[in-house]
Amino acid sequence: MNEEQIKKAREALPVTVGISNRHIHLTIEDFKILFGAEAEETFHKPVKQPGQFACKEKVNLIGPRGPINEVRMLGPYRKQTQVELSLADARKLGVEAPIRDSGKLEGTPGLTIVGPKGTIELKQGVIVAKRHIHFTPAEAEKFHVADGQDVSVVVGKGGPREAVYNKVLCRVRDDFALEMHVDIEEANAACLKNDDKVYVL
Repeated sequence: MNEEQIKKAREALPVTVGISNRHIHLTIEDFKILFGAEAEETFHKPVKQPGQFACKEKVNLIGPRGPINEVRMLGPYRKQTQVELSLADARKLGVEAPIRDSGKLEGTPGLTIVGPKGTIELKQGVIVAKRHIHFTPAEAEKFHVADGQDVSVVVGKGGPREAVYNKVLCRVRDDFALEMHVDIEEANAACLKNDDKVYVL
């Protein structure tokens, strides 16, 4: 297909928006420190990505400038503890959180995590998540995108804050569901709500 054909194919395929609030992913080892050796993560509600869910457990985050309390955990357990913030959250805490793809934690700052049973001094793992779209391999083929590719997406189409977001990362995996993730600040900039539709250019 040529570029014009690919453009038309993408314009016919809307992508659902999922807005991410601040949250934390924990290793099982860190979870046990924070919530107790006998504790287990407790299901609160599902999220759209298969196998992932919001937990009832919450922690407090403490940075050089002060705390942000009641930050929800997302399950299941991860191989690395990771804190995902907005840029405003990072400024409030006083940490220089870089914009990164999930799991790319080398050289990122840490902070203090406080749970009901213990405290962790996280050495690294605080990021602002790079905006991204989840695709299955079949969906990636329809959109003519590859894992790790950056695309441009029109958001808030037809609305008062219609915008184009460049450098939107494509993430492709068998266990994903088609969804574009942005944080609250990016959503507010284009008047987006959960389940709104956006379009890959």
